[in-house]
Amino acid sequence: MNDHHDDPLDDDEHAHEHGPLAELVTVRDWLRYAVTRFNRAGCYFGHGLPDAYDEAVYLILHTLALPLDRLEPFLDACIPGDEREAIFEVIEKRAVDKLPAAYITGEAWLGDFRFEVDPRVIVPRSYFAELLEDGFAPWVQNPEEVTAAMDMCTGSGCLAILMAHAFPNAHITAVDISQDALDVAAANIAAYGLEDRIALVKSDGFAAVPEQRFDFILSNPPYVTRASMESLPAEYLHEPGIALGSGEDGLDLVRKLLADAPRFLTPEGVLAIEVGHNRALVEAAFPALSATWLSAPSGDDKVFVVEAGQLL
Repeated sequence: MNDHHDDPLDDDEHAHEHGPLAELVTVRDWLRYAVTRFNRAGCYFGHGLPDAYDEAVYLILHTLALPLDRLEPFLDACIPGDEREAIFEVIEKRAVDKLPAAYITGEAWLGDFRFEVDPRVIVPRSYFAELLEDGFAPWVQNPEEVTAAMDMCTGSGCLAILMAHAFPNAHITAVDISQDALDVAAANIAAYGLEDRIALVKSDGFAAVPEQRFDFILSNPPYVTRASMESLPAEYLHEPGIALGSGEDGLDLVRKLLADAPRFLTPEGVLAIEVGHNRALVEAAFPALSATWLSAPSGDDKVFVVEAGQLL
């Protein structure tokens, strides 16, 4: 009696019964596989999610159109073949192409706020998101009294949208040098129904901003030093370089903002600028600046605040 394995046609069939698409069945299987794949590929996690596990959870749940905050009920759910292929493709984009997760899914989150993103803008990430949750207290004493505010270097428009929610009576001016970024911002602003409250301005710093006074100006500008730009992880190379680097010490645009801001602030106005890990560089470049460095839940000394009177 012949054993069925002697049939060469059977061997062809069995050749397709190995590998992740054949062997990984449940969400739990694919989660384990993705974490290993990301770690072995040397993925860098600097765009909002802290590690390979959280990024794998997010990408798998998003790909399967499952609630992003509910993994447990689905861990042992079996995944059909077509969905396995979709998950495999997403994992490969992240591991091989080093695409940030937000560019794979087309979305990024700051707290409970969702924003559409693509490689025309940097992936939203900012300590301002946490600081705005309580209306930027104590620097803004009454959020309802803010009538004019600015988001300088708005990118995807994310901080302008958060400001519109934090300051319910404010008209927001959102500025960026990139028309591509402003196009993305316009889509996000429309998604939140804020077209009447947020105005977009194309400008290099304050150069093309109409003269007016603001109660509050915040900026998350490009601030990566030249040396750091030359050694960025691959993930950051998918982002617009103009939104990351700003000269030798990363402070070229910060210099412009500090010089021009007094013309645009009310007498009681406040300027807040995010500079990441560059506090020492800022203090060396502006020794006379009476800045206050803030603490946020996810990091200290990344944002400094200056009152209008201190800039004059």
